[in-house]
Amino acid sequence: MIGMLTGRLVETSETGCVLDVQGVGYLLSCSRKTLDAMTAREGVQRVLVETHLRQDAITLYGFADAAEREAFRALIEVKTVGPQKALLVLSGLVPDALAGAIAAKERKRLSEVKGLGAATANRIIDEPAMQKWAVGRATPEADGAGVVDAQPPDDAVSALINLGWKRIEALGAVSRVRARLGDDAALGTLIREGLKELAPR
Repeated sequence: MIGMLTGRLVETSETGCVLDVQGVGYLLSCSRKTLDAMTAREGVQRVLVETHLRQDAITLYGFADAAEREAFRALIEVKTVGPQKALLVLSGLVPDALAGAIAAKERKRLSEVKGLGAATANRIIDEPAMQKWAVGRATPEADGAGVVDAQPPDDAVSALINLGWKRIEALGAVSRVRARLGDDAALGTLIREGLKELAPR
């Protein structure tokens, strides 16, 4: 199995690239963000690889970093989300932003990823394994483009955890409150409204 390739970028397309490794051209399927990262660099490229074997094909998926490959692995475990849809998600959201959207259950934001759709977005958000993956990764997207800050103040989250809620539940509740009330909401308000979010309906 191929886990990493080092070579020179010789060709790109909308869905992938060809990497020349000592005279052998490897066709890699990649997210738009990985392709952008690769074309911005010059010289030798180091690409992490996920190898998928089928009866009729061997497909290589390339990633600019370990975080994206980890997110890809988590996404393809969700029912009906195959490798191509996983790349669509990662073309629209970097891993930390994706984790934030899942933790905060921002269904609309995820459904707006080009080519994904509401049904698949809901399935990703409702998948327990994806919620587990999102724990601890819900931080703002690095470039700040179109991002809702999905990392609430630790004090508010900690207070809800101390009241008996799980971290992922507390994180999601406080994130939704902040999205509704804004970043200037007082700590007491975040806790009170967070409890309302967590109350059985």
